[in-house]
Amino acid sequence: MKIEDFVTELGADFFTGVPDSQLKALCDYLMVIYGIDPLHHIVAANEGNCVALAAGYHLATERIPVVYLQNSGEGNIINPVASLINEKVYAIPMIFVIGWRGEPGAPDEPQHIYQGEVTLKLLDDMGIEHFIVGEETTREDISCRMKTFQVSLSKGKQVAFVVRRNALEFDGNVAYSNGYSVTREEAIRHITAVSEEDIVISTTGKSSRELYEIRESIGQGHEKDFLTVGSMGHSSSVALGLAIHCPMKKVWCIDGDGALLMHMGAMAVIGAIKPKNFIHVVINNGAHESVGGVPTVISRMDLMEVARGCGYPHVYSVDSLSDLDVLLSQIRETKELAFVEVRCAIGARKDLGRPVQTPVENKKLFMGYLT
Repeated sequence: MKIEDFVTELGADFFTGVPDSQLKALCDYLMVIYGIDPLHHIVAANEGNCVALAAGYHLATERIPVVYLQNSGEGNIINPVASLINEKVYAIPMIFVIGWRGEPGAPDEPQHIYQGEVTLKLLDDMGIEHFIVGEETTREDISCRMKTFQVSLSKGKQVAFVVRRNALEFDGNVAYSNGYSVTREEAIRHITAVSEEDIVISTTGKSSRELYEIRESIGQGHEKDFLTVGSMGHSSSVALGLAIHCPMKKVWCIDGDGALLMHMGAMAVIGAIKPKNFIHVVINNGAHESVGGVPTVISRMDLMEVARGCGYPHVYSVDSLSDLDVLLSQIRETKELAFVEVRCAIGARKDLGRPVQTPVENKKLFMGYLT
């Protein structure tokens, strides 16, 4: 179905969400029509933020907002859905558009399998009426469903369209870029060269895929790395737990700007504890690249000031490999918490592969290395 028809049938003029590759047509269309416009389209920090933003929009306008998300974000919306907008609390109507990763019967990555199995059940448990959108779905189907959804929306309930792979299409051509030249994969390669036998925790998405392929390309094993393939935004907390309980090992966290933003409160906890064996590296391309390239608001922030405010004693920012090499060698010998921002370009190799080990195999290798 053409995304223009889908959006028209929703009848909304305010959208907020966290990008998803399954919803790339919607995300690109909104960027073409609105860009990042506080009145019509906001790419938020996490999905719970989106629900709250949408609630504020409804309170101000009495109109019905749209929140878009990958189904992995259902966990982040449960609290505000249950305790804020539910019909037994404030009864705030809302339309969710949810990308269905890990749909049963559709091959997908391991982090999406269980989430895909419980996607519809979670909506049922939250009392959210839903409709599945597939390649065969027509504009008339959406129109008819919106008419039935209006009954629920008029009662202050929420409804959802659960979108299968390739269900929505957009003919527009959207290219995302920034002014930096260093690639994320190059930066990670230089980090692995310096980290040697240290522990490396990598964030969700292409960062973990690139780390895996770098190890393969130089004939190294994967026992030193923990690939946080799911649970976006939590790799730094995993790394913190390891740093506290493995005080004799240096712990590197390779984070992303979108992941950092999603649960930025973790930085305050890290800065308060100040583990001396923790190096927090944020690969910042200002985009949710692993799910299409839609910009994050990080590009408008000073991450160095954020890190300082959170209590990191050593804070750096670089945008060249030569500066990165000098810095990495220096901070590896520093016995205090450090924060490094690496500003890099948007983009990845088109032939970038995926780990062949299962997450459980990765865990067993990793825990064996620790002991």
